[in-house]
Amino acid sequence: MTGSYPTIGRRTSKSGYLDSPACTRLSRSATHQLYSMLSAQDLALLQKTLGRDLTDVEVACFENLWSEHCSYRSTKPLLKTLPTEGDEVLLGPGDDAAIVRFSDTCALAIGMESHNHPSYVDPYEGAATGVGGIVRDILSMGARPIALMDPLYFGPLDTEKNRYLFEQVVAGVADYGNCIGVPVVRGELVFDHSYSGNPLVNVVCVGIVDPDRYITARVKQPGNHLVLLGSSTGRDGLGGASFASRDLAGDTEAASRPSVQVGDPYTEKLLIDAILEMAETGKLLSCRDLGAAGLAGASSEMASTFGAVIYADQVHLRETGMVPREIMLAESQERMMVEVAPEDVALVGRIAEKYDLGWSDVGEVISEPRYIVKFHGEVVADLPIDLLVGGAPLCSWEKEPYSAETPFSRPEAAVKDLALAVLSHPDVARKDWVYEQYDRDVQLRTVSVQNDAAVLRLEDKALVFSCGCNPRHIYLKPFEGTANAVIENASNLACLGADPLCLVNCLNFASPEHPEVNWQLEQCVLGLGDAARRMTIPVVGGNVSLYNESDEFGTQIKPTPSLGMVGRGDVRQWTAPAKGDLLALIGTTEPDFGGSVLDAVTGCGGHAPAVADPAIVAVVRDLVREGRVTSATDLSLGGLLAALVKVAPQADVTLTGDPLEELFSETYGRFLVAVRDEAALAGVEHRIIGRVGGDALTLRLKGETVVITPEELEAALSSTTRRMRF
Repeated sequence: MTGSYPTIGRRTSKSGYLDSPACTRLSRSATHQLYSMLSAQDLALLQKTLGRDLTDVEVACFENLWSEHCSYRSTKPLLKTLPTEGDEVLLGPGDDAAIVRFSDTCALAIGMESHNHPSYVDPYEGAATGVGGIVRDILSMGARPIALMDPLYFGPLDTEKNRYLFEQVVAGVADYGNCIGVPVVRGELVFDHSYSGNPLVNVVCVGIVDPDRYITARVKQPGNHLVLLGSSTGRDGLGGASFASRDLAGDTEAASRPSVQVGDPYTEKLLIDAILEMAETGKLLSCRDLGAAGLAGASSEMASTFGAVIYADQVHLRETGMVPREIMLAESQERMMVEVAPEDVALVGRIAEKYDLGWSDVGEVISEPRYIVKFHGEVVADLPIDLLVGGAPLCSWEKEPYSAETPFSRPEAAVKDLALAVLSHPDVARKDWVYEQYDRDVQLRTVSVQNDAAVLRLEDKALVFSCGCNPRHIYLKPFEGTANAVIENASNLACLGADPLCLVNCLNFASPEHPEVNWQLEQCVLGLGDAARRMTIPVVGGNVSLYNESDEFGTQIKPTPSLGMVGRGDVRQWTAPAKGDLLALIGTTEPDFGGSVLDAVTGCGGHAPAVADPAIVAVVRDLVREGRVTSATDLSLGGLLAALVKVAPQADVTLTGDPLEELFSETYGRFLVAVRDEAALAGVEHRIIGRVGGDALTLRLKGETVVITPEELEAALSSTTRRMRF
């Protein structure tokens, strides 16, 4: 499973293995082996079902395909609660990527994936291969990849290890994306102690395809051949799926390094061109990326509606002496598998050779529902295919609610000092050092990457991108925080006049064996589904990444249901307000300090925001579309202060309420807009707070006036860049 939720309603065996007892976690010592032992319950179940002992190849297949990463053992029932259908959804969860109609002649392929554990062990290769994998997920649908987003989450930059991880992850994303010519147009950066020892590297990719000609990953007919294309198979990435399904507690980089794949973006670019040319012939009947669980994962999932025979000795190899287990489970990158009729094998081979790509005719679709692997004539695996794919017993963990909010304690520092501290926080400060490494204009579709959403020109319309979430809010209120993440991403699109088309997600959590983490997971998925239904935004795919914790740093990540959202609107570039424009605040401010940036820099505590009213999003979207506002931005990290600095760093602003609440509260469902005349906001509840212009940001507060000069703003906003000078 490489990035989409498992298909609902798959066949079950008469042996009843789907109803088996909940699984037991692998022992910590066992998980540190290259091939971890199956749990005692799983092994006993398999032996009973098969009536025999398993071969080493079969054990390796089950270890990986029954892992959390591939089988969603802890989350499958929850994922079924999400709204996945919509008027524009042509293909929902269950494939390598979803297909969503953009116009009568263009559809989007969209997916989201995580590469968290590999990016801790080898941050450059882990991030690079994460990009490569999600791009191939899009490619496998017959779609041309056109854009990437990268929500990234790291520990504080005051430690050398975190700075190293940050630098190398960004370099890995940038180098791979730049080399294959797919722009990274949007991203998010969050810094929090909980990610020390376990950074999160999430990637969204969007591609375009004819709505009548996309390819799926399920084989179509017995007798067809399975052809492996791309790089040679080596030993890199062995056990990657099972590795991605465990925590890094007590791990060492050397022990886990064999589980990290090594990428080659130049081969990936050739593979993109070759697959698209093959797709144009109409001869590709199905296609799948070789991601988690390698050849075993791709071929068994492709053939799960029928069956397959795989000839492991026919795979083109990079290394000599590889045994069947290694050939089947290696996660070497830049590989794809396609289904073609026997008479078309030579055609795809010629196209592969045209692009200097290796290829092998490695298997055949059979009518019997079995998964058979042969090596030099010997059968090394023979399994019921529905037992291997979709047959993993579900895990059931205890849940325990908690309350983490604390009473608000008013900071004693001066308002100006607090303001500069908030603006200096790396979540708020300028990220130029990162964004400048990405070629955001390649493919010549990019219109705007300013403010909180990116705009690409697609046909005569705009394709608009937003991503991310607020883990500090979500930790305090998992349901409300996740619902607000949906609303906040839709708000980013609204500021550019776009309607959401769909969203995808990466559900990143610590071990679900901790009752409080399992409760977080449930509440986040329910909050995601509730907000998506209220806003009629289908959740078309995603990924679950669990066991994100580290003994080395004593950390468990905060719940991080990171989102990627795309929308459609008219082509427009985000613009800053002009001198003399009025600044207006739309929406109601509450004293929401818990989980805020102010809380992060002072420890002030307080309540996290309640779920915002999503109706306000449509109001602002209409204002933008009708040209009634000259500029709009939503209020999120850093509250009104951060929005003012972003939109109007030189302005005269008067705020009559409590200064801390006015400046630093992070209540959702609020927007800062600029207008030429207040009459433009007729019929919309608002508050005029100031005017653009002047030599500084002047804040006329209750009881005092605070002036922040351009030099002071620059010093605060560039603080993150200074920390990244290695």
